[in-house]
Amino acid sequence: MATTADPLNLDEAARAEILLALTPDVGPILRARLLERFAVAAEVFAASEAALQGVQGIGPKISRRILGARHEVQLDAQLAIAREHGLRILLPQWPGYPRSLQEIPDPPGVLFVRGEIEPADQMAVAIVGTRRATHYGKKQAERLAAGLARAGITVVSGMARGIDGAAHRAAMAAGGRTLAVLASGVLNPFPPEHVKLAEEIEHQGAVLSEAAPTMPPLAGMFPQRNRIISGLTMGTIVVEAALRSGALITARHAMEQGREVFAVPGPVDSPGSAGPHHLLRDGAKLVTCVDDVLEELGPLAEWRCTPSVLLTCPSLEAAL
Repeated sequence: MATTADPLNLDEAARAEILLALTPDVGPILRARLLERFAVAAEVFAASEAALQGVQGIGPKISRRILGARHEVQLDAQLAIAREHGLRILLPQWPGYPRSLQEIPDPPGVLFVRGEIEPADQMAVAIVGTRRATHYGKKQAERLAAGLARAGITVVSGMARGIDGAAHRAAMAAGGRTLAVLASGVLNPFPPEHVKLAEEIEHQGAVLSEAAPTMPPLAGMFPQRNRIISGLTMGTIVVEAALRSGALITARHAMEQGREVFAVPGPVDSPGSAGPHHLLRDGAKLVTCVDDVLEELGPLAEWRCTPSVLLTCPSLEAAL
């Protein structure tokens, strides 16, 4: 099977897999059920409407979306765009698809990648938090991202405003790698003011998404992409977040995936402290410096680190 982003080299089986992954209303759970029933994606599109509705969770609406996917998704156009912009396309069984994502219950059916995902990116930690970050929150995210980067750990986040952007920028400034997971297509980054940031990340890591390259951000895609952020990593650090926030959704995914969950404490009178403090009460690991993360990850992280890159722990009080 071809492993290139060039649509001219994709066989019909690969094209069917990509089409299924991009079919509206067919998320990773329904996709898995369809493949369990029909074995391969091509057979899904060859099935009758009645046969499709025999799969749990598939009703008349979704069965019609599946049967109309070839016209709605415009696969040829999206693949041509991917080739034009030099994007990589990864399917779960192909070389280069992150092994860490193969381990989660609902891996993306396809990944579109700007930049390169390298083997070293298996050693990764996510840093996530509120878009309305305080000076304190940004400073902690920057400090942790820089420390992880110097220790050879890839920093993963969602390229949102606030904590995410601060983490990506600090990791790159420290000479490290960073991966950004988008809820939109990789050629339509959100928020718009982070277009330049996406370009920078492309050259010092990768921007990736399971959405078609030009897809705009959709509300339902944000919580769905959070499972990819946590799934790519050994653990997730939450820095400033409300109790009902995407960052806590990412933390929940991390728990369900068997990853570590870390939380940075904050001022008790700050709304952004509610999420991390809730996680700490529920058993998340307390983080005051990068050493706390590296020590918890243990030998898996230590082989990438040397004593010269381990940072001392400045007092959180000094940053308030």
